[in-house]
Amino acid sequence: AYHESRSGGTGRGYLCATVPVDSYMKMLDVASKYPTFVLPVPRENAQGAAEGSSEPAYEFYLMEWGFHGSPPEPAAAGDPFAAPTPSGGPQTSTVLFTPLQEYKLRQAFATPYLVLTHYTDLARSHGLVLLRGEITPSAAGDGARFMLGQQDAQLLAVHLQRFYLWNEDAAERAALLRAFHESPAEFKWEELLKHTEFAA
Repeated sequence: AYHESRSGGTGRGYLCATVPVDSYMKMLDVASKYPTFVLPVPRENAQGAAEGSSEPAYEFYLMEWGFHGSPPEPAAAGDPFAAPTPSGGPQTSTVLFTPLQEYKLRQAFATPYLVLTHYTDLARSHGLVLLRGEITPSAAGDGARFMLGQQDAQLLAVHLQRFYLWNEDAAERAALLRAFHESPAEFKWEELLKHTEFAA
């Protein structure tokens, strides 16, 4: 309800979800070994359409995990100046999504178009991790335009789970993620496209 009330009641510019703590821990384990990856987002193929081609076009996004330690243990009362004690729960994390072209141009100064943050404050008490996604507003600053469309942001969040939440049917996706890090010369971006359709 909070996120739906943002952006003048439209909820645009934000994603939110809950993640079972077991699923989050599995993703965190994979992410600690393979913190970066590339994900394609389908685009209108203007050049192909002009030439009569029906080949789809894709824009690639570089994604990178960041890890921030466990949140502090909640304290109802006591010394407000006491140093917080870590909760011992899972660590919080962020995932930045930046267009690959933007990263190539600006590297460390590239603007992330989408930031997903996993909050683990309720992991021990409720078995849930809260996910908040923020889409970067455009330079226009009017709050109505964003660097990434809502559907594209949702697609990237779904792809994150597909490639980092390994299960029985994820062997090919796991192999692509491993190849990207361990044997880049063998990584085939064309194989990646088979696993990134919204309905797949």
